[in-house]
Amino acid sequence: MTKPKPQTPYVESDCGAVAGMRRFSHEAMATTFEVIVVHDDERYAGQAAAAAFEEVDRLEAELSRFIENSDISRINDLTVGEPLVLGLPTFECLEISRRVYEDTKGAFDITIGSLLKCRRGDEGEPRTPRQEELSLAREHTGTDLLRLDAEEHTVEVLSEGVQVDLGGMGKGYAVDQMAKLLREWSIDVALIHGGYSSVLALDGPADMKGWPVTMSDPGKGKRTLAKLHFQGRALSGSGVQKGRHIIDPRTSRPIKGRRAAWSSTPDAATGDALSTAFMVMAPDEIKQYCRCHPDVSAIVILQEQGEEAKKEKILRFGQWKKYELPK
Repeated sequence: MTKPKPQTPYVESDCGAVAGMRRFSHEAMATTFEVIVVHDDERYAGQAAAAAFEEVDRLEAELSRFIENSDISRINDLTVGEPLVLGLPTFECLEISRRVYEDTKGAFDITIGSLLKCRRGDEGEPRTPRQEELSLAREHTGTDLLRLDAEEHTVEVLSEGVQVDLGGMGKGYAVDQMAKLLREWSIDVALIHGGYSSVLALDGPADMKGWPVTMSDPGKGKRTLAKLHFQGRALSGSGVQKGRHIIDPRTSRPIKGRRAAWSSTPDAATGDALSTAFMVMAPDEIKQYCRCHPDVSAIVILQEQGEEAKKEKILRFGQWKKYELPK
């Protein structure tokens, strides 16, 4: 499932008061990645950040469906029974995607490309497809149509026309890999984000509970939902762009009454995928998921079409209490 675009940032860092902070940014994957570190040597910190950004560029070349001859583009050109050897990053992304697809019972699906094409016009506007179009698209949809071979690092498609898009978790995966690289450079006190929708905190600054961040309501300007201090975890947000619909890959139908969702997870790739899935999962499904995965928490904003903001319902799942959320 392609990650819905936000109207405003979901998560913003409040790091101005952190002593010894160094901040670096880089454009990639159609967004801005940022590395915020605490380190005495600014030159060394800059070199480490540059290495992390080089890793993002390398990953984009493998994971983007918009780049010719990327691993994803080659998957999308596969015919049935044709195994394709993948790079490790792509294969890991597919494994993570398959796990979340199975755990969410199909709510997160990286093969939703055909359904989106049916439901959206050339400019991205909603359209109603013919039943024949929809039936054909559904035949090409489902992460279970990808056969992975962990020993050979290959993938096969089980149906012609399967279209893979890692937009729902690629930025989170990149953030995780950046964190690994910074650790290799012995930089442990850091906050990394990809476009503010995928944030990962490593160790927190000294004498602080963790990295200070603010969660914002994407539809209410500067309305603050929560101020958090966290470390060793990821925070991801998804929301509906004005004038767009969210497609539930399980039913192929547009979902209404859901404006935004956040997930808190140990890693950014899983969090990215889950915030996308929580946009279409029913509250009871999210509650059950968090109950079965105690290391995952979620927040969802519900709103019926035409309702005023004061009638919105904010639902919380998992262990959000430790993040000092407002009542």
